Amino acid sequence: MMPERTLAMSGVAHSMLKKHLLSDGNEAAAILICASSPGPRQRLVVRQTLLVPHDACPVRKPDAIVWPGAYIENAIDIAEPEGLVVILLHSHPGGWLQFSHIDNESDARVIPGLFEAFGECHGSAIMTPEGAIRARLYTPDMTSQPVDLVAIAGDDISYWWNDRIINGVPAGRPLAFTGSMTEEVSRLSAAVIGVSGTGSISAEQVARLGFGSITLVDPDKIEKKNLNRILNATAADAERGRSKVEMFSVAIAGYRGDGVAADICDTLGAREAIEAVGQCDVIFCCVDSKEGRQYADLIASAFLIPLFDVGVTIPTFLNDGRAAIADVSGRIDYIQPGGSTLSDRGVYTQESLRAEYLQRTDPDAYRDELAAGYIKGMLEEAPSVITLNMRASAALVNEFIARTYPYRQDQNRNYARISFSLAACDEDHYAEDDFNRAENALLGRGAAEPLLGLPLFRKPKKVAA
Repeated sequence: MMPERTLAMSGVAHSMLKKHLLSDGNEAAAILICASSPGPRQRLVVRQTLLVPHDACPVRKPDAIVWPGAYIENAIDIAEPEGLVVILLHSHPGGWLQFSHIDNESDARVIPGLFEAFGECHGSAIMTPEGAIRARLYTPDMTSQPVDLVAIAGDDISYWWNDRIINGVPAGRPLAFTGSMTEEVSRLSAAVIGVSGTGSISAEQVARLGFGSITLVDPDKIEKKNLNRILNATAADAERGRSKVEMFSVAIAGYRGDGVAADICDTLGAREAIEAVGQCDVIFCCVDSKEGRQYADLIASAFLIPLFDVGVTIPTFLNDGRAAIADVSGRIDYIQPGGSTLSDRGVYTQESLRAEYLQRTDPDAYRDELAAGYIKGMLEEAPSVITLNMRASAALVNEFIARTYPYRQDQNRNYARISFSLAACDEDHYAEDDFNRAENALLGRGAAEPLLGLPLFRKPKKVAA
């Protein structure tokens, strides 16, 4: 069953919380300030963490903690202006991932005070030494509902399911490439941005891996020239000018059934697309535009979604006046919330975004500035060759599996980027620490208006009757 309530946090925040909460064998406390994702799914993202200092707690034992109310008042001051959700988190160093009667009594005393201040939803959570988190959410009448899924996107991607906790012990993580992996994937939602060369191949893999929900985003229609690289596309589709996403969602329904794939025939720079992708558990970005990558980057940051991005290039040069292949290459980037972004890694820049915009809106001016040296020549994403696309797309989806169901002999942190050259028969990898990381004000923003912090995505006001 797909999760109704999800709590998502970055691996950076999770590591900081684990270090603080489980440092000395005694219980410790922290507060999570959470923003919402777009509905209808209730998906909370951790925007800010407040650590309660150990020495501020009058009581800290292996099975008990007392901490000052001043820290809750501080959390209220932070969360109230935007109506954010406050979750009170403490550790169970003994490893019991179950709310105790003491926890229940504490919530009954403290949580009503949060509702007296503001809000319609607040909660509590516990963490055990392996880093597992269990959470629950309250309504103002103190009715509670379990958080079905706690998702941690770091160097590894971890999913902690409430219904997989038996007698206070969480189930072990599934093994890669097994039926238990398929079972878990069937409860997750994926977005595939771009359903053309690499995108159609990635979407096919995602669908056949068994993702429970797949959102396809692409504005284009099928043309005859696409038939050499888009899976499931037919000559009849090209003649009709059928949208790529409609064609592919129908193809998925043919072997997965109805209701698995949702299609959005628009760019990612549309509010509907942003809201739909912002509810997903993972994003596969397979576009060939800088602007599309920028939006995927921003969505991943705002909604704390792991992002996998793929690109392929076939640069050419003139050799004695004749065109020659310089390389046949591909790149896969894994972007974890709170880590380096695609922007930090130079996948797109303000200069390349401007050049792309100018090329799209004023081709003559673009050519003039290119000739005048104001714009550097851009490496175009190669006209897709299906063999290269297959190689790159397989690496893209395998990267998700490697992160979520680790099988590498080395730690995943060393594979933030993988690049390969078919011409040189070579593959390189780059660690997360190889990239500089700029301050990210969008991290954990959630669905706050305007979406992604951009005025053009501000929710339109209702027209007066």
